[in-house]
Amino acid sequence: MREDARVTPLELFFDLVFVLALTQCTALMAAESSWGGLARGVLVLAVLWWSWGGYAWLTSVVDPEEGVVRLVFFGAMAAFLVASLCIPHVFGRSGLLFACAYAIVRAAHILLFVLASRDDPGLRRSVLGLAWSTAIGVGLLIGASFAGEAFRLGIWTVAVVLDMGGPFVFGVGGWKLVPGHFAERNGLIVLIAIGESIVAIGVGAQTNLDTGVVIAAVLGTAVAGAFWWLYFDVVALAAERRLSRAAAGREQNSIARDSYSYLHFPMIAGIALTAVGMKKTLAHVDDPLKLVPAVAMLGGAAVYLFAHVGFRLRNMGTFNNQRLVTGVVLILLIPAGVILPSLATLGLLAAVLSGLIAYETVRFAEARRRIRHQLTVAPEPD
Repeated sequence: MREDARVTPLELFFDLVFVLALTQCTALMAAESSWGGLARGVLVLAVLWWSWGGYAWLTSVVDPEEGVVRLVFFGAMAAFLVASLCIPHVFGRSGLLFACAYAIVRAAHILLFVLASRDDPGLRRSVLGLAWSTAIGVGLLIGASFAGEAFRLGIWTVAVVLDMGGPFVFGVGGWKLVPGHFAERNGLIVLIAIGESIVAIGVGAQTNLDTGVVIAAVLGTAVAGAFWWLYFDVVALAAERRLSRAAAGREQNSIARDSYSYLHFPMIAGIALTAVGMKKTLAHVDDPLKLVPAVAMLGGAAVYLFAHVGFRLRNMGTFNNQRLVTGVVLILLIPAGVILPSLATLGLLAAVLSGLIAYETVRFAEARRRIRHQLTVAPEPD
């Protein structure tokens, strides 16, 4: 197992491929603007998230920049890139190519884990369990490429559930991780997802830069900044310390699996959905959003907050009440989102998130100061 908690340049390079995947998923959802489009985009994102997460676990036990591992990483990156390029037509003519490229990404991951577990029977058992769930998931995706259009979405759903459910069924006792490194890797991918919302602003604003578009760009940046603040100001710090303090082995691995591999996915998906709504807003700032983009923008932000509630509950055993209430408020605002101009809806989202941040900053100022400056081991704000 690696002794240091430093994220290597090659890992950051690997993450850049995920940027394209995330952008492609957002584009897929924005292009269709339908419930089916949202479902397909989220499913593809789930598949790619799970493969990325596997490499986050892998680099706790192998140094990606050493020897043949580096070459395998480059090969996996190339396959990941090909899979990302297939996303616009993944439920059609590019389905088989996507599944084959994805199979290469996962096979390289399993191969490196097998090599790393040569002298560790516990890790070897866990890797073999993961290999079975991976093979089933990949097999279903290959099968979906040959299935009729009416069945593909269902097969993909089953594939995602079975693949992501593998570590839950087979347990986490044999895995190894470096807590600081693992938390940082997941934090960086949240940052990348937030960056996608900035990209959405740029893509959506590819029209005449009138006053409305400029205001929408500023409000969109405020929303992206709020997402950053809500995660990195206190939550990321408290979660990393909780993971580091947990007993190595089953307890630490369970927290890592639940808090990061599972609960970080709705955070990423929520950011991506919000980016879809922002992209639509920048394109037509004076028109109301249609129902699907309104749900994507306001509901996506709510999903992001609800994931934070689950994250807090898993790590600290208590509810983050103000984020739960704020998420509910955003859902209740969806009917207004299909009536008001989209610029006003984006303004409401920015105002609600800014209000939440202001409340937490003032209400929990002392606890926030302690956590950020490590004065004592203090609980995260309620």
